[in-house]
Order: sequence, then C-alpha cells, then structure tokens
Amino acid sequence: MVKRARSGVRTAKAEMPGFIKPQLATLKIKAPSEGYVHEIKYDGYRVQVHVDAGSTKIFTRNGHDWTKRFSAIAGSFKLRSQTIFDGEVVVIHEGRTNFSELQADLAKGRQDRMLFYAFDILFHNGEDLRGKPQLYRKERLKELLDMLAPPLLYSEHLEGDGHELFEAAARLSYEGIVCKRTDAPYRSDRNEAWLKIKTVQKGKFPVVGFVKDPSGVAALYLGKQEGKDLVYMGKVGTGWDRTTSGKIRKALDEVVSPKSKLSKQLKKPKATWVEPVFTAEIEYRDITSEGLLRASSFKGISRR
Repeated sequence: MVKRARSGVRTAKAEMPGFIKPQLATLKIKAPSEGYVHEIKYDGYRVQVHVDAGSTKIFTRNGHDWTKRFSAIAGSFKLRSQTIFDGEVVVIHEGRTNFSELQADLAKGRQDRMLFYAFDILFHNGEDLRGKPQLYRKERLKELLDMLAPPLLYSEHLEGDGHELFEAAARLSYEGIVCKRTDAPYRSDRNEAWLKIKTVQKGKFPVVGFVKDPSGVAALYLGKQEGKDLVYMGKVGTGWDRTTSGKIRKALDEVVSPKSKLSKQLKKPKATWVEPVFTAEIEYRDITSEGLLRASSFKGISRR
C-alpha cells in the first residue's frame, strides 16, 4: 500500500489539461526481476479517457476523438469528477484479447463486446498525477475503478520478478507483458520506465507463391494443410537480408507452377505460384478473424 503524504499546506488546484501525449514502452527481451510491476499487454486500441463532470471523451493514442466509435464505453463512466484515464479498449475472443475481432466489431459498428482496461490515471479533481510514482497512481486508479462496473475494468498487476507472468502469458498466447518501474513518474515519450516483453508464436507453412523483386523475393505467399485442403494463410515480407532473399528466389524458381496449388484460387496479380515443396518457418503474433497470419516474420526455409 502506498501511503499518501499529508500536509497542512493547501496547494492550488491544477486546471484539467487537454489530450496528453501517451507514455510508450521500450521493447526488451527479458522481464526485469525487481523494481517493476508487471501487467498483461492487451491486444487492442490504446485510448485516453477524459471525464469532465459527467461528460466523457475518448481519444486515440494520436489524439483523434473516437468518442462516437466507443460511445458505449464513454457512457459507462458514471463519474462527476474531472479525471483522465490511460488504458486499452479490447474485445475478448476465445479467452484473450483479440485485435482482429476488435477491428471487425469497429467495422460493423458493434460495441457490445468492447471492454476498457484502465492501467493508469493522469489527472483527478485538480491534481496532476503525472509526477507521482507509478504505484501511487495505481492505488488512486483502483479506488476509482472499484466504484465502476464493466465494461470498465482495472488492469491488475504483479510485483517482483516478471518472468513468471511472462511465461504464463506465453502459454496462453497473450501478446506479452508490460513492466513499469514502481517509483517512476508518467512521461510522455518512449522510455525505460515502461518496458514491453512480447511473446510470439511459431509455425511452419508451405510456400505456395512469391512476389519477385529485382534480386530476390519481396514476399512469400503461405498456405496451411487442413485435411485435404491447402488453404491460404497470408504472406510474409520481412525477416531476410539480400543474400537470403536471393537464395530463396533461386530455390523457388526451380519449382514454379503455372497455377496456384491452393484449394481455393486467389486473385494475386503479382504472384508467381510454386509447387508447395518448401516450408517457411514463421514467427507471428496472431491469426486474424479472416484466418491470416498477423505480424509475421520469416525465420528460415527448408524443403519438405
């Protein structure tokens, strides 16, 4: 429990600011073992919520007003205070947050599945909290969120070594974790007071085609065997250097096919189709609601 300092000196109330540039996390490979609190990294839209005596506005991380798109969440803030929350709008699908499902709901204008996880508080009733330590802000945040109800939720955290939470996040195919230094103020930039440690998924996928570039390949088209069907899984265009790109091209040029071997034909005007005799090892973040790999990266290729 963070103890608040009490003083007989009355300080002047600060005026509620407008949109605040968000604090961003620095990517790291390993979670810190001490001095940080650790939270699940949500796979959604980062937003900033401004509550002003019953009127609520929701801004994207770039300051765009998306109140109408998240009107159900905005209408759930039954507060008469002046408060600024930092958090994430998400949709839960198959037990975890899913960005693709959130995008699909936004496209349809559907809001009934959307939740808001609040993970920081920047201002409250004349007090600018950005200069306060992270744990102090979390305590104040929890006090307010305890008075509210879903779809508004408090982002829980763990203290101590973050490796245990990271391993749990990886097992559950979560995006990763965010680690926040307990004594740090809120700063509107990317810094190491906030760290992000991402989990990735790996898989091997048949190469069904490629896009040429002058010296190699610009992208690979990938498939997946589902029973008797070879279905399209999207493309990958990162993860190789110029030398590797040339080697991939040389190998694929030897197995070019006059037409796609996918069970369902695709209109890909730049595609050169190949016999699916090579398998690409791919790291990826997720599979979209359309069944395609998201945030994929090439790691290697081998003959099947």
